[in-house]
Amino acid sequence: MNDLQVTGVVKAYGPGRPVLDGLDLTVPGGGLAAVLGPSGCGKTTLLRVIAGFLEADAGKVTVAGRLLGGPGVHLPPERRRIGIVPQEGALFPHLSVARNIAFGLRDLDRAGKRARVAEMLDLVGLPGYADRMPHELSGGQQQRVALARALAPQPHLVLLDEPFSALDSALRGAVRAEVRAVLRESGATGLLVTHDQQEALSIADLVAVLRDGRVAQCATPQDLYHRPVDPWLASFVGDAVLVPGTVDRDTASTALGRIALATAPEGLRDGLVLLRPEQLRLTEPDDADAEGVVTDVCFYGHDAMITVAVEGLDQAVDIRTPGPLRQEPGHRVGIRLTGEATVHPHTA
Repeated sequence: MNDLQVTGVVKAYGPGRPVLDGLDLTVPGGGLAAVLGPSGCGKTTLLRVIAGFLEADAGKVTVAGRLLGGPGVHLPPERRRIGIVPQEGALFPHLSVARNIAFGLRDLDRAGKRARVAEMLDLVGLPGYADRMPHELSGGQQQRVALARALAPQPHLVLLDEPFSALDSALRGAVRAEVRAVLRESGATGLLVTHDQQEALSIADLVAVLRDGRVAQCATPQDLYHRPVDPWLASFVGDAVLVPGTVDRDTASTALGRIALATAPEGLRDGLVLLRPEQLRLTEPDDADAEGVVTDVCFYGHDAMITVAVEGLDQAVDIRTPGPLRQEPGHRVGIRLTGEATVHPHTA
């Protein structure tokens, strides 16, 4: 299988703390992993080390069981069997769609190249576009051609460097779904570098969050969202409601009420309980675990975020609610808790 293994990779650009500081990451063959993190955490450096554009100071990079970079080994990019989809597609403007896709097919004769190009165009849903020029394509079509170009040489691994950032929001979701489907059909392993948390959670099989040059957590999107390892990561991957709580076996008591815990940390008595805004339900004050006063309302169409000040809490809490709005600032409301929570030490 085309597994990606990054082991103990270190990369520094000068004195001081390295950009990558002993980073470990494993992506199973055929899977799609997303790499998230704040600016300066090392996302782009990691991608460039894997691609071979940068040589790591220490550590190893292995794809499909083949050592690409390590002590005394640094294969150049063209020998790594890695495809790259850069930002905005980066198609060659003077070449047709067919010639863009065929660019990396050096080992095939003319008939073989034509057949492979036709196969790739069918795969990405663009049959009949071989003779088009890049400027005749929409942004989404350009990204699909860039993916076809990356997949044409049958790489073991495809690196996607924020490939959807230039697309408008209406198009972005559709192109993301198409790219995920194409990667799965091709069987290639994928690594997506993005700054968009929603994108990472919606498209990837695994999400790795980088912090200070290392992977802070790598998990499925569901586990990452519902069971983050600490409060910082919880807030980074989505809206978080963090409230003080007291643990009693497999439940926690908070100013918002009592809630079941997904995991019960051994020996932890008091900590920060993590809830997501959609776990809080608005009710009538006389049928609630807690009461509060609405201080703000943000309407998004498909849902709304209601901010409520609750007695006993230093900060107001956000509640995500679907459907038409029935609350306004100043209204007194009740709050009920649903689902399970996680709890973390105050110092985490």
